[in-house]
Amino acid sequence: MELTQSYTALPGTFYKHVLPTPVADPQLVIWNDTLAKELQFNEEPMSYTDLLAGNETGSLHPIAQAYAGHQFGNFTMLGDGRALLLGETITSEGTTLDIQLKGSGRTPFSRGGDGRAALGPMLREYVISEAMHHLKIPTTRSLAVVYSGEGIQRETVKPGAVLTRVAKSHLRVGTFQYASQFGSKEDLQALADYTLNHLQLPTNPAPYESLLHHVISKQAELLAKWQLVGFVHGVMNTDNMAISGETIDYGPCAFLDTYNPATVFSSIDQQGRYAYGNQPGIAGWNLARFAESLVPLLADTQERAIEIAQNQLDQYPVLFQQAYNKGLVAKIGGEEEDQEALRLATEFLKLMEKHQADFTLTFRALTLEDTHDRFFQQQDVNEWLTKWEHHTSSQSAEQRAARMKQVNPALIPRNHLVQQALDEAEQEGVMEKVIALLEVLENPYAYSEQQLQLEQLPPHNGGPFVTYCGT
Repeated sequence: MELTQSYTALPGTFYKHVLPTPVADPQLVIWNDTLAKELQFNEEPMSYTDLLAGNETGSLHPIAQAYAGHQFGNFTMLGDGRALLLGETITSEGTTLDIQLKGSGRTPFSRGGDGRAALGPMLREYVISEAMHHLKIPTTRSLAVVYSGEGIQRETVKPGAVLTRVAKSHLRVGTFQYASQFGSKEDLQALADYTLNHLQLPTNPAPYESLLHHVISKQAELLAKWQLVGFVHGVMNTDNMAISGETIDYGPCAFLDTYNPATVFSSIDQQGRYAYGNQPGIAGWNLARFAESLVPLLADTQERAIEIAQNQLDQYPVLFQQAYNKGLVAKIGGEEEDQEALRLATEFLKLMEKHQADFTLTFRALTLEDTHDRFFQQQDVNEWLTKWEHHTSSQSAEQRAARMKQVNPALIPRNHLVQQALDEAEQEGVMEKVIALLEVLENPYAYSEQQLQLEQLPPHNGGPFVTYCGT
C-alpha cells in the first residue's frame, strides 16, 4: 500500500531510517475493522499481516523518531526504541493520520533494549485506547495486533507481538525538548513550522505563540476528561505528552476503583508523582517544559519571550478548571455554570472519598437513582441526596437521568476484567474475552443489560491492583 512520509522533510537529526526486524511466524490476532475502513485498508485483513508484523515494507521507508524528555522529572535523550513510523495515510474523511508499528525491533534509540513488545501489553493498549475512543476522550487508536510467533525475554519468556498504532501525530513535548536541547534554532523552527502544517493549525502574525496556546488548550481539555472518568495514565513523562492533544503510550494505565486522589497503579511510581490527583498539575509542569522549548521562537528578546510563555501557561489552570467544572456538574445532572450544582458535586466527591466509594459505580447508581447500597445509606450521603433532589427538581427524574447517562459511563475497562482477558490471551492463546470486552465497550453510555451485569466491584484479592510498563 502507499503511505507518504512527510516527517522526512525535517532535518535528518529528527529521525533515522530503520527497517523493522522480521518476525518468525506472524499471525493476526485482532483487527479493528471499523478503523481499517476509515483508513481505507480495503483488502482482506490477513493480507496486511506481513506489513503489520514488519516482515514486508515494500516501497515504504519507515523511520524512528528522535526525542528527549523528562522521565520522573529527570531529563534524558530518548527516541523510538521499539517503534517505527511507517508513514501517513488519508482517511475516508480526508484526515491525515500516522501509522506506526510498536514492538517492531531495535532502532538506534533502543538504548540496549531488544525493541520488541509482549502480547499482553500490546493487547492492553489496543483495549484501553479503543475504550478511550468510545468514551469520547482524544486518543491514539489501535488498528491491529500481530503475534510474532516468537518468545521475548522479560521476567519470564512472553509471547511477542507488534501493535499498529494510529494517531494524528506522534510529535511529543519531548520532540520539542530534543530540538531545543540538541538542535539549532533553525531546527526548532523547522519542527514548529512542520507541526503547524501537519496538524493544520491556523497561522497568524504570532504562529508559535498560537502553537503554544493550542497545545495548552488541548491538554487542559484532555486532562479534564481523564479526571472525569477516573483514568490514571501512570507515566506522564514529557515524552508521553502528544502535541496533538491525544492520549498516548498506554503503559501502566488503569481506571479508578475506589475514589482516592492518591491512587497510583504503576509499579515504578513509588513516590506517587503520577497519582490520579496529581495528573492536572503534572500536565501543567510538562507544558512549562514545552513553553521553555519554544522560548527562542516566541519573541526577539528572551525577556519578552518568557513573558509571552508565562502568560500562556497562566491560562492552563483556568482552562482545565473550566472544563473539569463543566463536566463535574454534568455528572450530577446540573446545568452549566450552576455554582450550587458545582458545590454539590464537589461535596459528593468528598463523601465518596470519605466512605471509599467506587468512582464509576457510584456515579452510575446516582444516574439510575439506585441508592440501595451501603454508600447511599450513610447519613451524610442521605442528607446530600435530599439537597441534590431539591436542587435538580426543575427536571423530571427521566430528564435528569437521560442527561447524566451522556456523561457517566455504564461500563469502563475495569482493571480486573481487562487483566482476566489479557491473561487468557497471553497464557492460553484464547481471544474470546478480549473480543467480548471490546464489544461491550463500544458504547459505554448505552446502559445495556450486559454492561450493567459486567460493571461490578473487583474481587477482593488481598492487595491493590498493580500495573507494569510492559517494556
